[in-house]
Amino acid sequence: MGIDSAALLVSAGVASGLAGSIAGLASLFSYPALLAVGLPPVAANVTNTVALFSNTVGTAAGSRAELRGQRDRLLRLGVIAALGGAVGAALLLGTPSSAFETVVPWLIALGSLLILVRDPLRRLVASRSRSLARTARPTLPLACAVLLVGLYGGYFGAASGVLMLAVLSLSATEPLPVTNAVKNIATGAANVTAAVAYVAVAPVNWAAAVSLGLGALLGSWLGPLVVRRLPETPLRIAIALGGLGLAISLWH
Repeated sequence: MGIDSAALLVSAGVASGLAGSIAGLASLFSYPALLAVGLPPVAANVTNTVALFSNTVGTAAGSRAELRGQRDRLLRLGVIAALGGAVGAALLLGTPSSAFETVVPWLIALGSLLILVRDPLRRLVASRSRSLARTARPTLPLACAVLLVGLYGGYFGAASGVLMLAVLSLSATEPLPVTNAVKNIATGAANVTAAVAYVAVAPVNWAAAVSLGLGALLGSWLGPLVVRRLPETPLRIAIALGGLGLAISLWH
């Protein structure tokens, strides 16, 4: 891989780290960059998953304030998401991807719409069950949703953060920076599990993974700093619109 390609991947990594930690859209920049430097789709997908492990490291370092007191919640959600990631990786390695990829844009669009209508949905949930609106414990519906998002993240991963943010936003009333930080760790757990499987048996391009990962580490560390300083409603709308844009691009 030449210097130009490495520079492109580092730059894409910074953008991916920012987009991933802020909006759950890391693959919006990283996956096309890997294709642009000549990797075939499957190799780009698995290399992307391995490289974006650094997102979890960077966001954890940058979100210490938001994650304070969240250990038990993170452990529960992380275990569920990691299990889903393992299943998703097994599906990618053992089955054709065409059928699942057909569903991917619809899932991203659904997650984006859920983020847009989060507040009305929260009020509806609160009217039906006030305990659900005030708790962050993984009840059965939440656990199933986190498992499915983890599965999707291990299989393909594009905008899995948007879906996870939508799920977590409906499960607890808390500031967006806190939900966003928890989302980053939960999706990271699914990503790490899948990455371990891909390192063992999949065609990871290590030069590309290292270049992309270094940029993503920087971008993901800066992302939580940006979230703290932006107003919540415009940021949430921007996240949702970015997810819808990615869904439209994948439909084409």
